[in-house]
Formats: sequence, structure tokens, C-alpha cells
Amino acid sequence: MSDRDPVGPSRLVKGLNWLILGLLILPMTIVIPVSLTDRPYLSLPRHGLSAQHYIRLLTSPEWLFSFLQSFTIGAASTAIAVIAGSLATIGCWLLGGRWSAPLRVLLLMPLIIPSVVYALGAYRMFVTLHLLDTYLGVILAHAVTAIPYVVITVSAALAGFDPALLRAARGLGASYPQALRHVLLPGIFPGLISGAILAFMHSWDEIVIVLFVASRSIVTVPRRIWDGINDQLDPAIAAVATVMVMISVLLLTANHYASRAGRRPAADDER
Repeated sequence: MSDRDPVGPSRLVKGLNWLILGLLILPMTIVIPVSLTDRPYLSLPRHGLSAQHYIRLLTSPEWLFSFLQSFTIGAASTAIAVIAGSLATIGCWLLGGRWSAPLRVLLLMPLIIPSVVYALGAYRMFVTLHLLDTYLGVILAHAVTAIPYVVITVSAALAGFDPALLRAARGLGASYPQALRHVLLPGIFPGLISGAILAFMHSWDEIVIVLFVASRSIVTVPRRIWDGINDQLDPAIAAVATVMVMISVLLLTANHYASRAGRRPAADDER
């Protein structure tokens, strides 16, 4: 029996994890009291908390339209990224062999290339295709950069999927599309949900591509925040930032539970 106590190192690792998480989150929490300021400019509350900037945010046609644009673009680009990314990842998984690894690297290239370089390339291409300052152009640009997130989560889900289930379905008379639809897709469904959440969060927070391929007709929430910071320090920006942080936290929580749901069947099978 070893004299070393494994509880001590595990507690140390957990403590370091919480410390790093706190250092990452604490700088973002400053926007919460600033968004509740009673002053007409960005500052901490002086005489008391006020929700006037949230009220102005909810009654502003410009901000509400930007939220609608961000949601529409995010939902459309997420749908494209999930369909294309999951099909490509499943294809690589079925292909196997030496070709699957290079294809996965190719699918991850939008995550490796700097955003500015990709945005500049998209700008040059969209000039030829007449997609500048169009919803379709922004959606396609966001979808391409969101595909790697779907590839990563679906690849992780496929790593825990037993290929014998597909062979069993085929042996029982199911066609290949039927086996993929009724056996494979339900097995990797948590990975699809996680990929969709990450893809939507990517589009929701993206600003560099929008600055290159869109002008004044498409103003997403990050774009309006950018313009507001350049023009004036409006406290409504802090309120918007708080709302976006809360939405991101809710999406990450949903992603966490989706990942846990995907691990639970694997743990049950091992038992």
C-alpha cells in the first residue's frame, strides 16, 4: 500500500482549476456593476443601482434589430456548419486509413488560420461573387469558421461509438442510410448538440469577419458594440455586454449537460 495520499494532489489540481477560472471570469464581471450605473456615462454606480440602461436597451429599435440579426445569422450559420461538419467528420470516420487524418486537418484549417487572414481572403472572394454586405455572405463566412467546432465535438462522440452497432444494423437488413440515421446519429447526438452550441457562440461573438465582409446594412451586436465604443462611451454597451455574457454562460451550461448526457450511456455500457 502506497504512503502517498492521492487526495492531496487532486485537491491541489482542483484548487488551481478554480483559481484559473476565477482569473478568467473576474475581469468580465466588472461590466455588471457598470451596466447598473446611475450615471449617463461608463462608470461605477455612485448614488445607487439603476436599470435605466437595460430599459433603454429593450426599447431601442437599433439594439433589438442587431440582436435579431445576430440570432438569424448565428442560427443559419450553425445549421450549415452542423450539417457540413458532421457529414464530413462521419465520412472521415468511415473512410479511415491514412486519408482521414489529412482530411480532418483540412477541416480544422479555419480554426488554425488567423481571423484577419481569413476575413481578408473572404473579402477578396466575396467581391468576385457579389456577396459583400449580404446576409448570405456573412452566414457562409461564419459557417466555414464554425465547422471546426463541429468536427471536434463529433469526432469526440465518434471515438466512443462502437462500429459493431452499424454492422449489426446492416446484418439485420437495414440499408446504409437507415443505419446511419437510426443507429449512428442517435449515438453521436450529444456531440452534434455540443458542436451546434459552440458554432452558435462563435457566430454570436464574431466581429472581425463582419468588419470585413459587411458594411452598414448588417450590424450585428458585436459590430454595434464596436461602433459604440468608437463613437461614444454609452453605458448601454455595458448592459449589452452583460446580456451577451449571460447568454454565453447559459449556452456553456447547456453544452456541459449535453456532454454529460453523451458520457452517461458509455459509462452504462461499461457496467
